[in-house]
Amino acid sequence: MLKTFIKQHRLPVEFEQTVEEYYQPLADRVFKQFKANEGAFFVGINGCQGSGKSTFTDYIAEYLTSTYQLNVIVMSLDDFYLTRQERKDLADKVHPLLETRGVPATHDITALKQVLSHLSEKKTGFKIPRFNKATDEPYPEENWQRVDKPVDIILLEGWCWGVEPQTDEQLKSPINELELQHDTHGIWRTYVNQQLKTTYEPLYEKMDFWVSLQAPSFDCVYKWRLEQEEKLKARNENLTDSKIMSPAEILNFTQYFQRLSVQACNTISKSADAIFYLENNRHIRQLSLKE
Repeated sequence: MLKTFIKQHRLPVEFEQTVEEYYQPLADRVFKQFKANEGAFFVGINGCQGSGKSTFTDYIAEYLTSTYQLNVIVMSLDDFYLTRQERKDLADKVHPLLETRGVPATHDITALKQVLSHLSEKKTGFKIPRFNKATDEPYPEENWQRVDKPVDIILLEGWCWGVEPQTDEQLKSPINELELQHDTHGIWRTYVNQQLKTTYEPLYEKMDFWVSLQAPSFDCVYKWRLEQEEKLKARNENLTDSKIMSPAEILNFTQYFQRLSVQACNTISKSADAIFYLENNRHIRQLSLKE
């Protein structure tokens, strides 16, 4: 299974060592805790853009499925982004920066709550949204992930998933040029923080196990996010209405994420059951496990 996974995802051969040393033991730990619980088991996964969340979650899902014959699904918070029109409406109503997807308030949390509820109750016959970043719109519903049988383990990953809201004091000063130039009075960051507190944070309680992929600093995010966009471009080279970003646009885009990415690095250790501390090249430097 591992060799096939490496080939399919075009991963370097050293990924095999990462799996044996870190991913597989963690997956076995998740399985052990799943067996000790009753019902569906939810794993929340946090990590900044480009940290490797997707590769990690895909491997854990395949391993648990093939090794323990479980029904495992992978979900991304990104798949619940609002449509461009919905974000434009929000931008007109609250603040222009909300037209850009990414921060809390730009997701359909009502849909997420409903999906989490269905999964918790082991319902079937419903669909989970999928979002196409190349077009900056949700995929048509016929392309959504369909749940046809009760799910055992749910892996839910997201860059701001699990992040704690900031204090009023933390919100006072702009953190970068984007906030300095376009959020002078702090309306955008205050609204985003309020949404995080009132609509996202209450859902954290549904998670049974938390994992964090922690970058050494926010400086890595631009490089990692640029690599992601280049891969996205390669997969969608024939797309006519492409919303794929240039390097300059990526640099600006990552500033939307900076405040809460830094907040995650400073606070996630309080709640995470497992933390992968990453190096600049995304190699794992250390794994910290909560006893």
